Amino acid sequence: MRLIDDEGQMVGVMSSDEALRFAESRGLDLIEIAPNANPPTCKVMDYGKWKYEAKKKEKESRKNQTIVTIKEIQIRPRTDDHDLDVKLKHARKFLLEGDKVKLNLRFSGREMAHQELGYELLKDVSQRLSEIATVEAEPKKEGRQLFVLMAPDATKIKDYKKKQAATPKDGEVAEEASPAAES
Repeated sequence: MRLIDDEGQMVGVMSSDEALRFAESRGLDLIEIAPNANPPTCKVMDYGKWKYEAKKKEKESRKNQTIVTIKEIQIRPRTDDHDLDVKLKHARKFLLEGDKVKLNLRFSGREMAHQELGYELLKDVSQRLSEIATVEAEPKKEGRQLFVLMAPDATKIKDYKKKQAATPKDGEVAEEASPAAES
């Protein structure tokens, strides 16, 4: 087998017994890294330390990845305006948190005869959410339901948050400093 020492230097080709003695003399492990090579390649290293560092690298890479979740909101063609506003409020919250939103519109019974109303409702809803999101998948029909997938848009969200910070909340009075009030 071909042997590589702990500093990455090629030692040479030797028998497995000689390679094992070489590794033991240094107090390290003999690890086969290329079993299909001709001759097989082995490396002398501290296996516990290597395993620990590999685990640490994997943990670090997982820390940096972003996980996108899809939140699903169910509506019906006859959903009342107030109920729709509540559902849109939830959708807006999910989008601002960075989650994608799947709006599901489910038909039942004779509602299937008026699918155009469902398409109009989904277009209206996506239009109302367009200030912070983009439509990732146009309305599609799957069996008895229509759905649209919306993804948060970072630039639109930034503008939306600036606009929200600039407008006073309900019950708050916009304070204006007048020169007469300071005297």
